[in-house]
Amino acid sequence: MTDRALSIAAKVEAFVRDVVVPYEQDPRAKGHHGPSDELVMEMRERAGAAGVLTPHILPDGSHLTQRETAIVLIPSGLSPLGPLAVNTMAPDEGNMYLLGHVGTEAQKARFLKPLIDGRARSAFLMTEPASEGGAGSDPSMMKTTCHLDGDHWVINGRKRFITGYQGAKVGIVMAKSEATDGTGGACMFLVDLPDPAITIEAVPDTIDSSMPGGHATLRIDNLCVPADQMLGQSGEGFKYAQVRLSPARLSHCMRWLGSCRRAQEIATAYVCKREAFGKLLIDHEGVGFMLAENMILLQQCELMIDWCAGVLDSGSLGTVESSMAKVAVSEALMKIADNCVQVMGGTGVTGDTIVEQVFREIRAFRIYDGPTEVHKWSLAKKIKRDYLKAHG
Repeated sequence: MTDRALSIAAKVEAFVRDVVVPYEQDPRAKGHHGPSDELVMEMRERAGAAGVLTPHILPDGSHLTQRETAIVLIPSGLSPLGPLAVNTMAPDEGNMYLLGHVGTEAQKARFLKPLIDGRARSAFLMTEPASEGGAGSDPSMMKTTCHLDGDHWVINGRKRFITGYQGAKVGIVMAKSEATDGTGGACMFLVDLPDPAITIEAVPDTIDSSMPGGHATLRIDNLCVPADQMLGQSGEGFKYAQVRLSPARLSHCMRWLGSCRRAQEIATAYVCKREAFGKLLIDHEGVGFMLAENMILLQQCELMIDWCAGVLDSGSLGTVESSMAKVAVSEALMKIADNCVQVMGGTGVTGDTIVEQVFREIRAFRIYDGPTEVHKWSLAKKIKRDYLKAHG
């Protein structure tokens, strides 16, 4: 690991523990659809002053390697508010990565810079209502359409579970072109938000509460986007989605590993002080063994993240590896969070600590960026393909 990554990570961890953690009891952090933008911007001002804002992107615009990013993003997750404060949170982190790799210089100046500076939030408009047969875990089912009209693209459709849309300033909209000249297929567009052509139909209550703006359901009616705001090339949207999604899956693992480390710390402090049946809770095997299991799982998660990050750093898209990491880490973190709640008993299900919230967030993480079962199905298909290729 590089000295620069270790130095940045140490500063991020100190900032999260010393500055961000006290905000956890701030009423502005308690919204069901995420912390308020007022709170986010207040924390980001302090992060900027401390030199830890957007720490995974260097002053020259280059990114840390994925292995370095892991070292930095894990401590940012020590509080559910940490990634918001230092600007490493989804969907912004993934959107910054995609723009940095695919955007033109003009697009970066207009749409990426405000994100890196922490002055704006963003949204990635891909998922669609399942009730209408739209794209969810299978982007090829995209129902939102786009067509070229002069020097503008016109987009129509509906989107669902669009994280952070309410209050976002930058949007990446995915739609499907039916052009027959060889340029048809999935497309991505950069848009300024809000736009009157995009209507919020609902912001449903969900089990998680860490992301500002919630997860909106949207209607897009004749959204006109200048042709120069297409991200990349027409018909290449699925390829760009993979550029974004593989690192984004891994980034989720990094952040929530940090949160589970903190939950383990809180649970450990609780059972090492609380007595029952004549001895400390930690001395009861039923309790101590759960925290021992957590220690093992935390180490396994760190190793899985480091392995997958190394694959991505090698230049591979890492689609298979990120699927495996997403499944392994999300399922292990779920067990860790559950154990922390369990050993804390009644206190574990209250808002007195962040353990209860971490449990809720990790439960949702098992669905973010593809449910466990979808990734296993995809991996099973690869097993079959590889076998048939090897054995005729």
